[in-house]
Amino acid sequence: MALLDDNFLLRNEMAKKLFNDHAKKMPIIDFHCHLSPEEIYENKNYPNITRIWINEDHYGDHYKWRLMRANGVPEELITGDGDEYQKFLAWAGTIEKSAGNPLYEWTHLELRRFFGINDTFTRQTAPAIWEKANKLLQTDAFKPRNLIKNSNVKAVCTTDDPASDLKYHKLLKAEEKESGFRTLPAMRPDKLIQLDKPGYGEYLQTLSEVSGVNVTDFASMLKAVHQRFEYFNEMGGRLSDHSLLTYHFAEASEDELNAIMQKAIRDDELTAVEIDKYLTGLLENLMKFNKELDWTMQFHVNSVRDLNRPMYQQLGVDTGYDAVGTQPDIALHLQKLYTKMRDTNDVPKSIFYSLNPNDWMELATMMGAFQEGGVQRMQLGAGWWFNDTAEGMHEQLRIFAQESLLPNFVGMLTDSRSFLSYPRHEYFRRVLCNFYGELAEAGRVPDDEDYLGQIVEDISYNNAYNFFGFFKDATPDELFE
Repeated sequence: MALLDDNFLLRNEMAKKLFNDHAKKMPIIDFHCHLSPEEIYENKNYPNITRIWINEDHYGDHYKWRLMRANGVPEELITGDGDEYQKFLAWAGTIEKSAGNPLYEWTHLELRRFFGINDTFTRQTAPAIWEKANKLLQTDAFKPRNLIKNSNVKAVCTTDDPASDLKYHKLLKAEEKESGFRTLPAMRPDKLIQLDKPGYGEYLQTLSEVSGVNVTDFASMLKAVHQRFEYFNEMGGRLSDHSLLTYHFAEASEDELNAIMQKAIRDDELTAVEIDKYLTGLLENLMKFNKELDWTMQFHVNSVRDLNRPMYQQLGVDTGYDAVGTQPDIALHLQKLYTKMRDTNDVPKSIFYSLNPNDWMELATMMGAFQEGGVQRMQLGAGWWFNDTAEGMHEQLRIFAQESLLPNFVGMLTDSRSFLSYPRHEYFRRVLCNFYGELAEAGRVPDDEDYLGQIVEDISYNNAYNFFGFFKDATPDELFE
């Protein structure tokens, strides 16, 4: 079998039919990514493939950065100001040694799908690939909006701070008919959640200014956050996202929460219990706001960030120094949170992602306790980050199918900072089609293409379309040229 031929990852005839006749044609709803709305709006051509593939200053693909470091590439040729062609050659040398890593497949998929380059990427082929890719990158087809549109994407949800004025979302909304897709904000309140990080007090001042609410205590902070929820909702926002590296359910009085906030504002050291009490109080109210507006609340849990402290000091967050978390009872504490919130009917639609797959079974069974209200409210999110592999995707599908209703799954997201990441949806769809093809081959589901094809089409696009409600005002066919 040739590298990434038409049938890669598809191991039987049913899998091939499901992908080629059903999954392949479906549009994409990218409901969680880290693309910059400013870059989408400005719509500038990238000067070369290094800028769009590896880094632009300290912004870029830290998946690639980790592999390059593992291959002994000096930091100057990763996040530094080294020669951009030499960075590209260093990535080629890394890819040569990455067989078995998903980045080997993703890299070649991107070359094939965007650039029409079918050569194996090596140091020997790199010069010709550099020349061809860079010529194409100067064309209109390779401007960010066309990269999104031509990938058959109908909606992109960026990751936005509550204090953002959403300036570029406003500008993009006025041009969405021409762009051919919607760019929508998704709220990510990291600076509220991470009260033990420096700058919490300054951030509350910023939140006060943008919301028009003078934040002096926990209640006024919540009032300001609620105002931001309403503003994001007016701008088409329908999701929030919450990163919990660790979490323990711990209730507290309002007086306790006010005292904890004052310590954080003064940059006093906080205890682990104080942090958990604040997080619990904040999350309870964020759940209420999500439920009130019929948003979907996403939880990304059990990761360890910034293990390499000197490099964190040098480069900042999201630069490749993270790992799988090891809190063994994090699902238990989420269960306690949801149990309390159900008492007051404040459980929103939710998607749970854990970086540690040991949590998936607990989260999947927890979901079943809160499925009510006429819709599958709870979802086990796609294999995330280090689990974003063929094997990780398959395992997530297996657990979801066995413990819930996989045909209701909202499917894949890019979780990416790159405009070239959309082949990850193709990769996921191939794994999905092979999953159902193998079940059919084993006689565990009907060998019925129409039946299985509808399931595949729903997971690929239709479920996300219906679940999130991004197009309640008009369908994509009505909106876009």
